[in-house]
Amino acid sequence: MRTSSKLSALAGVAMISTWLVAVATPASAAGPCGSGYTEIASYPITANFATKGYLEVYYSAATQQNCALAVGTGDTYGKKTFKRVVIGLSTKPATDEDKGDFAYYAGPVYVKAPGKCIDVEGYVEDASAVGVSVHCD
Repeated sequence: MRTSSKLSALAGVAMISTWLVAVATPASAAGPCGSGYTEIASYPITANFATKGYLEVYYSAATQQNCALAVGTGDTYGKKTFKRVVIGLSTKPATDEDKGDFAYYAGPVYVKAPGKCIDVEGYVEDASAVGVSVHCD
């Protein structure tokens, strides 16, 4: 087989493979909180001017729920380190929490808060981010 024929055959296989992957991927892939959630905020989780992660907050209009994660970054992403995330209504104690030594993130945690403000906290190692009375939908 000539080189040009081999290249044409390889290009055809690559094109078919790409098409198969595109067809197999769902049109609306679910995010970390599930399908229908949109990211509404991302707060840096910092200590001593170093960012160790992000507190990500999501919202679903369909379920009227907020969702949060504490995601590691840099040296804390992919390495089991202490991560913690807390969420709750601003008028009540926290309603959902996840903590432990996780490689990528703590959470997701959820609170239903239609028309109300929420409090969120995220921790990665010794770093933290806190949002008090935020995202008052």
